[in-house]
Amino acid sequence: NVVDFFMALLSFADSTPRAYRLKVSNACPPISTSTGTSPLIEDLADKFNTAPALLDEGECLSYGALAERANRYARWALDQGLGFGDVVCLLAPNCPDYMAIWLGITRIGAVTALVNSNLSGESLAHAVNLVSPRHIIVGAAFGDAFAAALPRITSGVQCWAHNGEVRDFPRIDQEIRKHSGAKIDRSEYRAPDLKSRALLIYTSGTTGLPKAANVSHFRVMQWTHWFAGIMGTRPTDRMYNCLPMYHSIGGIVATGATLVAGGSVVLRQRFSASRFWDEIEAWHCTLFQYIGELCRFLVDSPPHPREAAHSLRLCCGNGLRPDIWEAFKQRFRVPQILEFYAATEGSFSLYNCEGEPGSIGRIPSFLRHRFFVALVQFDVETGMPIRGEDGFCVPCAANQVGEAIGKIDNDGAGSGKRFEGYADADASERKILRNVFAEGDAWFRTGDLMREDEKGYFYFVDRVGDTFRWKGENVSSQEVAETIAACPGVMEAVVYGVTVPGMEGRAGMAAIVTAQAFDLTILRQHLATHLPDYARPRFLRLCSAVEKTATFRPRKQDLARAGYDPEAAADPILFDDHASEAFIRVDAALYERIRAKELRL
Repeated sequence: NVVDFFMALLSFADSTPRAYRLKVSNACPPISTSTGTSPLIEDLADKFNTAPALLDEGECLSYGALAERANRYARWALDQGLGFGDVVCLLAPNCPDYMAIWLGITRIGAVTALVNSNLSGESLAHAVNLVSPRHIIVGAAFGDAFAAALPRITSGVQCWAHNGEVRDFPRIDQEIRKHSGAKIDRSEYRAPDLKSRALLIYTSGTTGLPKAANVSHFRVMQWTHWFAGIMGTRPTDRMYNCLPMYHSIGGIVATGATLVAGGSVVLRQRFSASRFWDEIEAWHCTLFQYIGELCRFLVDSPPHPREAAHSLRLCCGNGLRPDIWEAFKQRFRVPQILEFYAATEGSFSLYNCEGEPGSIGRIPSFLRHRFFVALVQFDVETGMPIRGEDGFCVPCAANQVGEAIGKIDNDGAGSGKRFEGYADADASERKILRNVFAEGDAWFRTGDLMREDEKGYFYFVDRVGDTFRWKGENVSSQEVAETIAACPGVMEAVVYGVTVPGMEGRAGMAAIVTAQAFDLTILRQHLATHLPDYARPRFLRLCSAVEKTATFRPRKQDLARAGYDPEAAADPILFDDHASEAFIRVDAALYERIRAKELRL
């Protein structure tokens, strides 16, 4: 079909010369990489000039102004003596200048580390120390958090304030006015090549301190080109982007894929369900970059008069779960949903171009030789793939859950199957699985459990660390959470495993947010009807809200750490008591009885 043919063109384009690749993908030269003539941002400026590129409530940068601003930052970097491979940390909120900063710095061969603006204290200091920057640019909005972390930053870093005062740091947004925005001659700097590192993008840190993933100029090019082609972006498009620009999706995919086609991007500081449809209409947006939780928030929101009176033609993102897919599409009359699967540091991506509800993508059979993706059987207890008698990993059968892995091919800069790793070499090595199907092969471990159906559609099941074993069975926290969320009155559910003394594995626990009028008896009946006994949560935590990361992932580690101890949580903790067939409140006395194995779990 058309989708298969288009994917074949993209696959073929991955290994063809650049000139032909542009024809088959209808894309543009790389954003930040010079290819013998000029960087893409200057080419776009010449082509679109006064057309709006990046917009927010405070500023609108045209293509020409964005190129000029980037050149000023490039000259600032050269004036500071920054050269090939030197790192500059950027800690700032979403704004048009954010992209101009990293475009300018990466142009001259330096590297920009996009620091998570939600970090503080030890985590923030760790993120900075990890990449040993020469300079750090701090947005005024994060001045206090940075000042608190500054004593723990070990490297001798030059600090700059942006868009306001931060301590006694010089203002970089004023400093760049001293520099020209005119085009920079190639003789003034060493141009990076495709293999050169352009950015450092941090993982979310949900399973430990953040890691800094290497992102080459080729990877920036690949993301922008592929998504521009798949979304069919055009000059008349306007992308609504409320995702953080320090993230690969909010900072490169949503922005770059729109800009390479001459469209514009509306930047918002954060997502607001109550203001979403008003802003979509006010800014005349045709595209929306989502993560699944944003769609869930919208579905759970009260009706809005503009929720179906909009100009959206496509929503692109990941994490839109099957339980809300149709409700989101039908209620808000979204013409097309483009769900995909990718990881910043991953060696492969999946795309659901056909709109199959709940699927994260499909690889046509005739493209299997180009997309080396496999699901291998996984041992939840050891946290490692299962190996057969021959020592190799065991592939999954249809609909069997296993860990997704992607073959690594680091031969040449133009390979889409490269694993560029992290700033920490040890962390990079831990993500590589060796001798998988043959001696000497290497595969990237996603840490994600998936299944593939008979038609070749892939479905996300759970994170490796989130699936737990109880009573000899594997329990998917994501599937249990979706079941709980389907119960009337449940607004949100997060499921995780907790240890119980004297018991093998981990017992299920759910943190739930409910409507005011909520009947626990109905919930218990619902769970008994829809889940096997081993998968039903033994503990409930009744929350007014679930704390989340900046990318809207629940902080499961904090919830699991508190467990079912009533002294460790301010929220009510309930226990599913088999004797009374009801949820009962856990107090100090009951907590000790559970730990003494006096109650049946």
